[in-house]
Amino acid sequence: MKKTFFFSLGLFLILSTFNGFSQQSKFEGKRLLIYTKNGKGYVHENIATSVETLEKICESMGVETVVSEDPALFTRPEINRFDAVVFANTNNEAFDTEQQREAFKKYCQSGKGFGGIHSATGSERHWPWFWKLIGGSFLRHPPFQTFTVKVNRSNHPSTQHLGSTFDLDDECYFIKNSNPSFKILLEADLSTVSENDKGKKVYRPERAPLSWYNTFDGGKQWYTALGHSKDLYALPWFQKHLQGGIEYLLEE
Repeated sequence: MKKTFFFSLGLFLILSTFNGFSQQSKFEGKRLLIYTKNGKGYVHENIATSVETLEKICESMGVETVVSEDPALFTRPEINRFDAVVFANTNNEAFDTEQQREAFKKYCQSGKGFGGIHSATGSERHWPWFWKLIGGSFLRHPPFQTFTVKVNRSNHPSTQHLGSTFDLDDECYFIKNSNPSFKILLEADLSTVSENDKGKKVYRPERAPLSWYNTFDGGKQWYTALGHSKDLYALPWFQKHLQGGIEYLLEE
């Protein structure tokens, strides 16, 4: 009985090590740009934490990362060396010139991956093409609170480790100008989301998607509205959520 147990345990450890190695080999040599540009307005305190977490995730995958807040990078030939870009809590104007916007657009249209975390939907609020790329634009959020999240699709790398529902301490983002072609991965159970202005009429959408993926205008996209709280980035399930998004963007 003991021999069987130790044999099974050994086999499990070998398979786990092999799976981790094959996962790293699959993405070895890929390059990810972590972009953190913020225009005038509110700047999130979670940026450094989100960047550090993404760097650690990518290191475990064998993915090379570069962190930048310089929009001029998109107008240089070296931008094409990146397989994907993730807007890590960017907000307001993500670019300074129309030339930079056009260069970013061409980069995405060339088949590259694009991802966004939390406040990234608050970026480029006056650019309709960007709304379609990221999936929508930020409308507002109720107060930071505990609410329930529903998992709509569990067959995606960023959600396959989650149950059908889970409770979360975070901001519940509402969006507008949503791209109807995106596939919702996570959405808020709005019956569990409360407002602090009792008696005051505020617009509430019928649904509140929180994470989705898409293929738009030649490239692949993935977004999660989760991640306002710095504490969230230390949780293994959220790290797996982020890693799954990166895997989706970098997969051939």
